[in-house]
Amino acid sequence: MARDNRSTVRLDAPKGLRTRVLPGRRGPGRDRFGRATESVARGMGTPYFLIALTLFCVAWMIFNTIAPEAWRFDSAAIGFTALTLILSLQASYAAPLILLAQNRQDDRDRVQFEQDRQRAERNLADTEYLAREVVALRIAMRDMASKDFIRAELRSMLDELDRRDADESDTTRASSAPARREQRHDTRHDGHRG
Repeated sequence: MARDNRSTVRLDAPKGLRTRVLPGRRGPGRDRFGRATESVARGMGTPYFLIALTLFCVAWMIFNTIAPEAWRFDSAAIGFTALTLILSLQASYAAPLILLAQNRQDDRDRVQFEQDRQRAERNLADTEYLAREVVALRIAMRDMASKDFIRAELRSMLDELDRRDADESDTTRASSAPARREQRHDTRHDGHRG
């Protein structure tokens, strides 16, 4: 429901920094006009337009030079005044249309630049995060015991345990030998007494 209250935001027609000279409604009509000016400006920049305009001017001049006097509507003697007027009107409308199209393109470029900048900032933040994680993993791996280290430690502990067992068995043998001698000696003495 909250979306219904908001106006629609279009990314291809960003909000500009310019103020409106004439008050009026902004909306699809203005955007339609902007798209129309862009298509006209885009059409004027094509080779087909230049070829068509050249052919039109050549046909105009040929017709007004060769055609019978009654059919001519623009005199070559006075410099094709009507043709000059038509070309001047075309140029006077073409320049503002091209400027409008350029302004719209500038607005789109500004929005695209801002989006690219934000994307680059996100990519940089992600890259920095990943670099920190890789460094943390390297540090953790350096602190982590390797298989060879664990094997060596286990072997040294096993050798130490074997030495202890050997030492304990030697001490138990050594301590049990005098006790056996005493026991044998005691049994001999007990037998003589009896």
